[in-house]
Amino acid sequence: MSKKIEKSDAEWKQQLTPEQYKIARKKGTEAPFTGEYVDNHDKGKYVCVCCGNPLFSSDAKFESGSGWPSFWEPLADESIKTETDSSYGMRRVEVLCESCDAHLGHVFEDGPKPTGLRYCMNSASLKFKKE
Repeated sequence: MSKKIEKSDAEWKQQLTPEQYKIARKKGTEAPFTGEYVDNHDKGKYVCVCCGNPLFSSDAKFESGSGWPSFWEPLADESIKTETDSSYGMRRVEVLCESCDAHLGHVFEDGPKPTGLRYCMNSASLKFKKE
């Protein structure tokens, strides 16, 4: 595991756009079908917008129809961590960046084979590095 990245709210606000800050640092959600990477089909890697931690490969991206970029597995289990999210009267599994605790999205058990998982991520929490 890499060293934990910790910054003050002021430092995150200076580094990120207002939308990135709201979503990645304050656990917000972008509106469906509005994110930059929903329809991205280029080859490459998706990294954390806050710290650059590699998170997902375009090879694991699929069209879920949910309105958010969706992946069936992370690049490495050590790239992310999950926590129970009971907000909005629902019980979901939140996905966070292991390195900086940025909110990425949620994972659901309705994805394709081979994992059966759907990592439903916010584009604003990601940065794409084209191959």
